[in-house]
Amino acid sequence: MKKREREPVIPRTAQETTRHALMALLLEGPMSAKEISAAVSLPEKEVASHLEHIRRSLQATGALLEVEPAECRSCGFVFAKRERMTSPGKCPLCREEAISDPLFCIRGVEGQEAD
Repeated sequence: MKKREREPVIPRTAQETTRHALMALLLEGPMSAKEISAAVSLPEKEVASHLEHIRRSLQATGALLEVEPAECRSCGFVFAKRERMTSPGKCPLCREEAISDPLFCIRGVEGQEAD
């Protein structure tokens, strides 16, 4: 079995906190918590708490943390009213566990084009 080569981890500068790195990623476009986790070398479980803090911080700037809700791949149920940043475990209608991850992005920042 061949080992996959890992990309070298580039340490963040002293001025760039984890949340600044997350915000920079979210300005680029929608991403799932798994993608964010891989991009910033942070456990996926920690991403949700950082996203909640970012949501509160952005309110002061007038920007928004937009959440594209998770969706059941079996029946199409959309978790539109879900407030938590984590992915749901089961669909309340069909009880299936095949659920797409919610996607997150930042919108409404001055100097950013609206899509």
